Amino acid sequence: MGDDRRIPFRRAAQDARLPIGVHAGLWVSDWSPASARAAIEGSAAAGYQLIEIPVPGGAGQASAADTVALLEATGLDAVVSLALDPASDINTVDAAVSARGERRLLDAVEFAHAIGAGYVGGVTYSAMTKYAHPATPADRANSLDVLERVAAVARQADVRIGLEYVNRYESNLLNTAAQTAEFLDELALRGAENLLLHIDTYHANSEEVSLAAAVSDAGARLGYLHLSESHRGALGTGSLDWAGLLEALRDSDYSGPLTVETFSPAVVSSGTRDQIGAWRSLWTDPTTTARESLRFLRDQLATTTLITTN
Repeated sequence: MGDDRRIPFRRAAQDARLPIGVHAGLWVSDWSPASARAAIEGSAAAGYQLIEIPVPGGAGQASAADTVALLEATGLDAVVSLALDPASDINTVDAAVSARGERRLLDAVEFAHAIGAGYVGGVTYSAMTKYAHPATPADRANSLDVLERVAAVARQADVRIGLEYVNRYESNLLNTAAQTAEFLDELALRGAENLLLHIDTYHANSEEVSLAAAVSDAGARLGYLHLSESHRGALGTGSLDWAGLLEALRDSDYSGPLTVETFSPAVVSSGTRDQIGAWRSLWTDPTTTARESLRFLRDQLATTTLITTN
């Protein structure tokens, strides 16, 4: 196994200092065979090095073997993501609900391993929902216990687990990089070193003093970034301080993935639309949005002298 702080890649992203990825939700609303092909081939044609695939669920979804075949044909790498929900929350003392959440996390690790992905990120520590009360010490302790067990299984599969903190309206447990770093430090004391801090700029923009401060607070545990605009639209069309963020990443010697994440109700499922409140269509054409977001990001990287291999 490699460095527990670095996500392993096998294809296009293997030798890149800052591999650039895109969330499958930019392209498709599910992971049917046709959707998987459209998302993977579209990402490769647009110039990305990896694709983030939400864990497929339900009937009619592309198999792991189908997904691998598409990745191999395009040369793309992949990572996997999920968000726990109220029925599968581990930030709880409800044993049945927690067991469902642990099972979902283990299934995500299994899917990642099956497609050759070395990372499972997202809201992996609580439900992604508006809680009616603060997290209790017992809730938090259960989340730590579950993640310790999941991390042990993931380490055997050479998979890293990312904890993506989100805004106060989508979790009551981890809302800042500092909180998440502390949480990860506790897990590291238990031997769970293969857990990484995942910054999403949309959420950080709501909760942090600045994006640069978030990078500083994350420190060496920072392993993955979602690049998402202030309004979740195409990169460069909102109000985020991209220069400040990328300068902080340069100064911290960050070398992990930068994954473009933008959602539109023109593409995502109604369930995803309702969950994240994507009521407005800030764009309608995935191909144009993918290409323009990548172009904007490359221009920003060049300006801040962050070197990439693509």
